[in-house]
Amino acid sequence: MKISETIARASLFEGLPAQQLEFMAQICLDQKFEKGQALFSEGSRAKGFYLVESGKVKIYKLSREGKEQILHIFGPGEILGEVPVFAGGSYPANAEAIEPSRALFFPRDSFVALIGREPSIALNLLGILSRRLRQFTHLIEDLSLKEVPGRLAAYLIYLAERSGRTEVLELDITKAQLAGLLGTIPETLSRILAKMSQQEILAVEGRIIRLLDRKALESLAAGIKGQI
Repeated sequence: MKISETIARASLFEGLPAQQLEFMAQICLDQKFEKGQALFSEGSRAKGFYLVESGKVKIYKLSREGKEQILHIFGPGEILGEVPVFAGGSYPANAEAIEPSRALFFPRDSFVALIGREPSIALNLLGILSRRLRQFTHLIEDLSLKEVPGRLAAYLIYLAERSGRTEVLELDITKAQLAGLLGTIPETLSRILAKMSQQEILAVEGRIIRLLDRKALESLAAGIKGQI
């Protein structure tokens, strides 16, 4: 696949004309990352942003005690590291490949010069940044106000809506990574999944999760306490 075609598949650049996509392809660098390799570190100067071509990248922060909190996991077609690039500051979190990955890197100076000539690219950027802000607002709410079962229920509902499936989901991350995303530990997540299975809210078969009682999940996601 041509680089311009990869760029066209990203939501950030959706709808851009072919000429602008070619301009984007001319300024980016195609990079490979091994599992566990860092794309950038918290506090380092934001020199550019990334578009994931293949694989997965986690964004996370570390507490003073060294506890990891996963903020988001990005897959193919998703953009990361774009906000600090335009603020002219540093990266607010760490980024690490959780499997062998490829990503297009867009240097800050080259991209800023390009949107100065092609302002419609900036309009697309504003749209995706607004959606990203809403996502992180919900994440903060989930981590601060909801118990772990509520966070899990909300995430499963999100996956169902994103995939367009109402009953059967397939996790594209490990359960350990899911635990980190929900701000808990794998043992607690396993206990909650087992409890939900016993109560016939869902059924777990490896990475396949069947949603058996959508109303119960929605109640948990809304913060209504049950027996879990």
